[in-house]
Amino acid sequence: MKRKASLPIFIGLAVAIGIFIGSSINFKNKAVLFSSNTNEAKIKKLINYIQYDYVDKVDTDSLLDDAITNMLVKLDPHSVYIPKEEMKQETERMQGKFVGIGVTFLMHKDTVTITGVIEGGPSFKAGLKAGDRIIAADKDSLFGEYIEERANLKENEKGTFLGNRKITDVVMKSLKGEAATDVLVSVYRRSANEILEITINRDEVPLKSVPGYYMVNETLGYVNIERFARTTYDEFREALYNLKSKGMNSVILDLRGNPGGYMDIANSIIDEFLEDGKLIVFTKNKNGNEDKMFATSYGGFEDGKVYVLIDQNSASASEIVAGALQDNDKGTIVGRRSFGKGLVQQQMDLGDGSAVRLTTSRYYTPTGRSIQKPYDHDNTSKYDSDYLTRIHSGELISKDSIKVNDSLKFTTPKGKIVYGGGGIIPDVFVPLDTTRNYNSKFYRGLNGFVFKYIDDHRKDFSKWELNDFVNNFDIDGKIFDSYIDEIDLKTILGPKIKEDLKLYFKAFFARDLFGQTGYFMVTQKKDNMIQKVIELDSTK
Repeated sequence: MKRKASLPIFIGLAVAIGIFIGSSINFKNKAVLFSSNTNEAKIKKLINYIQYDYVDKVDTDSLLDDAITNMLVKLDPHSVYIPKEEMKQETERMQGKFVGIGVTFLMHKDTVTITGVIEGGPSFKAGLKAGDRIIAADKDSLFGEYIEERANLKENEKGTFLGNRKITDVVMKSLKGEAATDVLVSVYRRSANEILEITINRDEVPLKSVPGYYMVNETLGYVNIERFARTTYDEFREALYNLKSKGMNSVILDLRGNPGGYMDIANSIIDEFLEDGKLIVFTKNKNGNEDKMFATSYGGFEDGKVYVLIDQNSASASEIVAGALQDNDKGTIVGRRSFGKGLVQQQMDLGDGSAVRLTTSRYYTPTGRSIQKPYDHDNTSKYDSDYLTRIHSGELISKDSIKVNDSLKFTTPKGKIVYGGGGIIPDVFVPLDTTRNYNSKFYRGLNGFVFKYIDDHRKDFSKWELNDFVNNFDIDGKIFDSYIDEIDLKTILGPKIKEDLKLYFKAFFARDLFGQTGYFMVTQKKDNMIQKVIELDSTK
């Protein structure tokens, strides 16, 4: 009966919140339009009635959050509410930095074990090393039953994903804090068989959005961009100029799985490839007002070749990059049709630490294409299940299965036909590799095995160089065989499954020893898109 009683209140609150947000959000230069506070008073009264007069106790903060979320869903698929509890993490992710001690870790035999120390970060400066075990922070124990107790772990949660998540949250809370504050960590250093007391001064730690780059061959470089955060352009420029100094005249820009981010950052990256005055993108709001962005005279790779990798998960700012280069006949777009997000959001503070990202305009590629795929305001289920639709239609396997609308046909300056209406269609199609095999039981325990093996052989691994490692590590397969024996699959591995497992086995080693660049260098030996680009670049 409680659920039925609260339903009308929820609906009424949702409607009232819609009025409230419309009357109270501070749009740029439009405050005069929202001078009336009648609707604000109405919503405040409703909340007071619920708090003081409703028959049951109600968490009105939670009810309000649900109502805002429910209302925004009715607008479009990308207008979203960010609760204040999530704002800090989201802000850190998009600003490209957080305050902490600068380590990566895993729980190894119920102990916080450092797998990597960020160069130049607080822990690096304090002298922590990969392999160190953090057993306490500010005298609070971080191992065994002590951390399980602090995480309020139930018996059935031990060893589960949820249990590990709870423990990780406790560790993060102990190590993170305000900038310029100290944390005293007790560290067991296995190589010296001693416990060290080390004071670490917390500071800003970068969250890399360009996690790896390298030379594929003597003239072809590779740069991966995971998202377009505030620091992405600086990271990209560093990668671009580093690779240029090594002889790069063609570059692979990997935007697969990149969900987007700041449009101005994407524009700055595009500017590196386009000549002065070239149109990059333009936006249009509901009043038809256009805002155009053009390339400047500064561009570090205008004469070089560029290959942009996209897939069905490349969205928003990723599509701005691919669309701008494709429409300007610059470079080659390789992969599969992108996600299809052509809506622009503006983040607006709601005054209590929460915010909304509200769609305020649409963007268009230089030829005038909108690549926003269709959506229903009242039913987003079809929009949300688009990936499954693409699978069933065969689009991920065959370019001929991609549906295009001839009424949304556009022509680039050099006469290439491109289409609007839902994502960027690549110039060169590469199908989804359906021969790849992934079964969780084959990868179970891989992280732990890799860490333990490295930890037992750190002196030997310190002698390896990255390129030598990629080409020569475990050629005889003895280390891999020891992993198979340890996990005791009791299953005969087929040739293809074994090949894939062995590839990622080596890649995990490369990641822990050399970072994401090492991981990319190993996995991309069998990457169909990378191999296609190598083929294309060698024929031009």
